[in-house]
Amino acid sequence: MKIRKLSSGFALLLSLAMVVVAGVATAAPPAQTVRLRVDAAAQGTPFPHFWEQMFGSGRAVLSLRDDYRKDLDTVQAATGFEYVRFHGIFDDDVGLVNRGKDGKISYNFSYVDQIYDGLLAHGVKPFVELGFMPEALSSDTSKHHTFWYKPNVMPPKSYAEWDAMIEAFARHLVERYGIDEVASWYFEVWNEPNIDFWGGEPKQSTYFELYDHTVRALKSVNPRIRVGGPATAQAAWVPAFLDHVHKANVPVDFVSSHVYGDDTSQNVFHDARPVSRADMVCKAVDKVHKEILASRYPKLPLVFSEYNASYANLPNVTDSVFMGPWMANTIRECAGKIAMMSYWTFSDVFEEQGVVRTPFYGGFGLIAEDRIDKPAFNAFAMLHKLGDVRLPLKSDSALATKRADGTLVLALWNYAPPVGDTASYTPGAPKGDVKHFEVNVSRLAKDARATLWRLDAQHGNAVALFDQMGRPPFPSREQIEQLRAAGKMAPPQPLEIRDGRLQLDVPPQGLVVVELH
Repeated sequence: MKIRKLSSGFALLLSLAMVVVAGVATAAPPAQTVRLRVDAAAQGTPFPHFWEQMFGSGRAVLSLRDDYRKDLDTVQAATGFEYVRFHGIFDDDVGLVNRGKDGKISYNFSYVDQIYDGLLAHGVKPFVELGFMPEALSSDTSKHHTFWYKPNVMPPKSYAEWDAMIEAFARHLVERYGIDEVASWYFEVWNEPNIDFWGGEPKQSTYFELYDHTVRALKSVNPRIRVGGPATAQAAWVPAFLDHVHKANVPVDFVSSHVYGDDTSQNVFHDARPVSRADMVCKAVDKVHKEILASRYPKLPLVFSEYNASYANLPNVTDSVFMGPWMANTIRECAGKIAMMSYWTFSDVFEEQGVVRTPFYGGFGLIAEDRIDKPAFNAFAMLHKLGDVRLPLKSDSALATKRADGTLVLALWNYAPPVGDTASYTPGAPKGDVKHFEVNVSRLAKDARATLWRLDAQHGNAVALFDQMGRPPFPSREQIEQLRAAGKMAPPQPLEIRDGRLQLDVPPQGLVVVELH
């Protein structure tokens, strides 16, 4: 085809038009404006830090490792958490139960003592998950869970032997630590008996039998020992469990269950309602909260002893800055409905899928392999700054709180879905617009100053540097040091405040915490 030559003037106009069109196509979208009004002297409501009182971890024997204890110290210093929960205190690698050639059972508390002594020495208490089944007591030594360390998940072959072990275990703890200390712990019967962590059939009735035997054995040692269940996945069984303990006249001191952001409505609510990853955890909490209120035990504390944004290893979820807004929104939605929640887990010293192969694989922990802080760690450290009184504020992307010393603390965020939703890492930026926050704080001291902390792709995000390194599966020692530095929380910044008004922008998947003091 023959191209007609354009005049120079027309060509110039056409070129300018193309530049304008290209500029429109590539310019950043306009920011969404969020206007908030906060009364610094308003009457607030109690706001206990339920989200940071307990964390889960890798199985019991891993707590003897040096890197586990270093990660525990780091998270404890950032959050002040009080309890840690793990699987496997009765697993054979802890060595509690042994059957001699004569068939008699004996107990070895050496590792049990080292495990619990270590937790207490590092400033945390055990939330004791009573499981799994010692091989010597199992009704079927060929049945194991698929975890890399293959725990036995079958009922005991003799409940007399199980009861004797529970009594010996509890008595030893009381003798070693004293009843005042042990009574401050929690004892939870098993883990997720409604799925493949329990081999009894039918699952519910056989678990209830296990619960009855276990709680009676514990209480026979001392009635002050605090025990609960059903420790179910997917927020299941709570009405049936509470109905059972009432009819069987067995004690219960708290209710526990689990849920994850990618659990399905079919599994949690038994219907097809649409529930996003952002809302699933707290909708499940609300469900169980209401079930307890409707039961014969309306004042029982509710503990979600596992939760996270995903039950799978999704690097664009649990390794990423996505966790900042997700965590802040979870706190906002769950507040007032639950006594304690246990984030799964505080560290990637963790072996359910085997030995860790690379620092950023979508592990559950706040701290990656080689003691590299993840964005989720920084989210917890920032949200720890929130006060213990919640002030009135109508927003789905903000919290306003006050500390005892009068400091006002705001959390502002911009939730956006994960960039990828598979086990394979997906590079790229999150979709969504920048949020422009305009906050008007009334009755604030005239000399108040504002300080902010940021978490987003450019702040407190070691994954950005890991990507630049080419995501090496085994970073060099020098690279590890660089990643540790990149993962540290970004330094605080002053924020201009005039007549109680402040403005700031938050990018998609960004979290900001502001102190006004």
